[in-house]
Amino acid sequence: MKVAMLNKKQFAGVLLLSVLIAACSDSPKTEAEKKPERPPEPVTGRQAFQMMYPQARRWAADAEPLQLRSVNLAQVKSEKGKAGAWQAVFVSPSQAKARTYSYSAVEAGGSLHEGVFPGQEEAYSGTSGSTPFSIAAIKIDSDQAYETAAKQSAEYTRKNAGKPVSFLLEQNKRFADVSWRVIWGESVGTSDYSVFVDASTGAYLATAH
Repeated sequence: MKVAMLNKKQFAGVLLLSVLIAACSDSPKTEAEKKPERPPEPVTGRQAFQMMYPQARRWAADAEPLQLRSVNLAQVKSEKGKAGAWQAVFVSPSQAKARTYSYSAVEAGGSLHEGVFPGQEEAYSGTSGSTPFSIAAIKIDSDQAYETAAKQSAEYTRKNAGKPVSFLLEQNKRFADVSWRVIWGESVGTSDYSVFVDASTGAYLATAH
């Protein structure tokens, strides 16, 4: 009788152990296993700028932005006011140097590497068509600039649906404030239509044909 009771206890122990083992094998997967890796996404101009600016300041304590422009990538679909890559030119008055930094959501070849990447230093004399500006002037982001520009361009966009849009941020002599230039086309040189938006107030400034 005692032997029978002992065998039942042993059986119960084995059964409990097997249940625990099964439970462990069916435990929830880790977050990395459950969630697939997110595809690369486009970002706004100010988001990209905020990633590049700290590195520029490490290069030169007096680094100031001169220009910011978007780069459309085949690997990352651009959205309204967002692009897969951006390039910013910074200048150091004390060193009389300029340096281009890039941000890319993917490894895209050429000078575009995933993340933030610095280019080569170049001489800077301050005689270019643009002038350095304060980062405090960038109150309006590229997606907001696009909304303003699109409202002014309903007829053009209707006739040119699907045309790529690019962005250029700079302080030029034409306007008092830093401005976004929303360009229908890959660059100013190849575009037949663009809209200027004040980067500090968001106001529509002008249209260039």
